[in-house]
Amino acid sequence: MKALRHARAAYYSSLIEENKGNPRYLFSTVARLTESHGSIEPCSPLALSSNDFLSFFNNKILDIRDKIGNLLPLPGADTVDTAETVPGPDISLDCFSPIDLSELYSIFSASKPSTCLLDPIPTKLFKEVFPLVSNSILVMINSSLLAGYVPQAFKVAVIKPLLKKPTLDSGTRANYRPISNLPFISKILEKVVANQLRDFLHDNSLFEEFQSGFRVHHSTETALVKVTNDLLLASDRGLLSVLVLLDLSAAFDTIDHRILLYRLEHLLGITGTALSWFESYLSDRSQFVHFNVESSMHTKVYHGVPQGS
Repeated sequence: MKALRHARAAYYSSLIEENKGNPRYLFSTVARLTESHGSIEPCSPLALSSNDFLSFFNNKILDIRDKIGNLLPLPGADTVDTAETVPGPDISLDCFSPIDLSELYSIFSASKPSTCLLDPIPTKLFKEVFPLVSNSILVMINSSLLAGYVPQAFKVAVIKPLLKKPTLDSGTRANYRPISNLPFISKILEKVVANQLRDFLHDNSLFEEFQSGFRVHHSTETALVKVTNDLLLASDRGLLSVLVLLDLSAAFDTIDHRILLYRLEHLLGITGTALSWFESYLSDRSQFVHFNVESSMHTKVYHGVPQGS
């Protein structure tokens, strides 16, 4: 037993040392060791159906957008109108570049082997046979990039309701968060596009100066360091500080596609087939809820993007 404990300690010490630069992996490792999970699946069958959840999630987004619309200063005013006064960049991203097999292998090997209902075979098995079908996958990815078109099969999401906290009432729909799962190959295509878009934004200094989320070498840690530093500097100068925290409800799910596309084009310089790719990605999307081994009806997605995409 003592030898087993030593071996276990050595294993996790080595694991932590190897991944000390990967906070996400470290947090998931700690959660796994302590059996602490932010979201869990319900332990027992519920009277709620998948269609109940679908209706609740859709109505929640519509209610939030209606409230936002009522708060606008003028009827019909939106962010697109005010964005017209902001000058765009001098350089543009007209098209995405096709990738080679080595880059596809790199992205593929770094992707988690997660599988959802929309995948025809388990991702673990798909990874094992990938060398046999890699050329076909490469042609599929590059065809999408060059044509500015996203296959319809890649634009379907299956929503999995998960309890926000284990102590919440599992019979109340408001206690669940919708987690969108996408086909594995569609996530590979998204990562290819994300890499090229991120490089373009970084090379042309188009990132928001203090953006910490969804940015390489940035995280909640860098955001906290910035805030703490500002508070300490203000305190040294004898100033008072007021910290205002804003938590946006369903931020990803309420994104306006028209505003997003406008800003991509006019504020970031995304044009041509690159812009067409995003238009294709956002249009004709659909989703359904899978809960208690039951799938709901399919509905169109008019707002928002799948979290993590």
